[in-house]
Amino acid sequence: MAAFSLIRFEGTTFLQLNQIFVGPTSGGFEERHITMYKTAILIAAAAIYFVVSQPAFSQITINLPKVPKIGKPKTDSGKGVDGPGPSGNTTPIESAQTQPTIVKDSVQIRAFTFSVYRNNTDMWSWVPDMKYSVNGPVASGSRLYVEFTMPGGGPWIKLDCATEPTQAGYSMKTACGGRQIPEDKGSIYTGSVSFSIKLADELAGSETTLFSGKMQVGKARSNEAGPKAANHFVYYVDHDWNLPIGYVFYERNDNWNEGDPMRWSKPSFNIAFWTRGEQQGFAEPHLFYNGKEVGKLYNDGREVGTPNCSTLEAENNVTHLTTPDAPTFKWTRWKCTFYNVIPWNKSRDKNETMFGRLHLFSENPGEYEVKVLRNGRLIRSFRFAVDAAGKLVDNRIAAANRLGSDRMIVPVQVIGDMDGQWNRTAWKTDAFYGNPLTGFAVP
Repeated sequence: MAAFSLIRFEGTTFLQLNQIFVGPTSGGFEERHITMYKTAILIAAAAIYFVVSQPAFSQITINLPKVPKIGKPKTDSGKGVDGPGPSGNTTPIESAQTQPTIVKDSVQIRAFTFSVYRNNTDMWSWVPDMKYSVNGPVASGSRLYVEFTMPGGGPWIKLDCATEPTQAGYSMKTACGGRQIPEDKGSIYTGSVSFSIKLADELAGSETTLFSGKMQVGKARSNEAGPKAANHFVYYVDHDWNLPIGYVFYERNDNWNEGDPMRWSKPSFNIAFWTRGEQQGFAEPHLFYNGKEVGKLYNDGREVGTPNCSTLEAENNVTHLTTPDAPTFKWTRWKCTFYNVIPWNKSRDKNETMFGRLHLFSENPGEYEVKVLRNGRLIRSFRFAVDAAGKLVDNRIAAANRLGSDRMIVPVQVIGDMDGQWNRTAWKTDAFYGNPLTGFAVP
């Protein structure tokens, strides 16, 4: 409740704000509602000031109604498949665990090209540049590092990665390598390179290998010309294995407090997929149910809430330009959001909008198909299913392969030639850096 007074003293009228009681905010009552409430108080106070500031006026007290209390719903959180949280170094995840693990699809490694090799600028070299996420718990005093090994040559580079204590139920992002590595560590080797992500607990005196893999390194001639450019090669890590791997996932509403079930009262529906080549916000995702496209709303004949794939989630590319006749060594993972399609609605929002009704998975269980267009041409297609509660029918691929996140992996059909020439069988041996997926088959 709020109360304020207008007091006249020696010919001047003063506004006195006596008290504001906003009460508890349990149930996720959002801060913006409180802010709006305070703003309304000030507007009302100003209006009263100009109306009643008369010489004969002495005092008036106005009591505004209490802010309504919103309790927590009794329904469960209705968790579907959650994806990584918002950007930041430490991100909450939904399920706690007792041992740290690597989020497999967060591991991204590229070759960072140096314009020198052993003080010789006529030859170029490379070092690894990587980023990844670790699911807690990461104990205080722990240290993450990565070891790279050349075939027949033993250990090559050891990278210390930024580490911070992380609770169970949260994940931590880190990165290391690239320009941080001295140039004299650069290599001209191409082929298979092995690596291991390890966690050393200095206080407990223990060391654990969290992830082991291998990457395929190649090279292409740079765009430089001249007699000294003959050995100016640009290095890359081949990521063709990513293209047939897609994701379907729900994301919670982070406007609510951590742990509040209202965060999952009206989640968003998202997909993600990979491309090869130079693409910028190009894709048009479409969702089909029983052979009909869904999630289409219009205003005066124009579509509103159009889904898009403009969010760049991950990118692996080269650090220097290659010769124009070389392929494009750039792999990008795009996130697409469907704004007019939601898994379920347990919030106080209505399903009917001024443009029509939202499409709810909970009202329409069964099989769905996603088709992605670029410039009017079909480039991707994949299927998934939801149950009567609106939850994804898990194909268990992510769980069987210990992905480390709550996303569901789906096989993607790559259609057309938009991605140029690429290795269509690389996923069988090279997926997730030499950790191919069990139970995964490309259509």
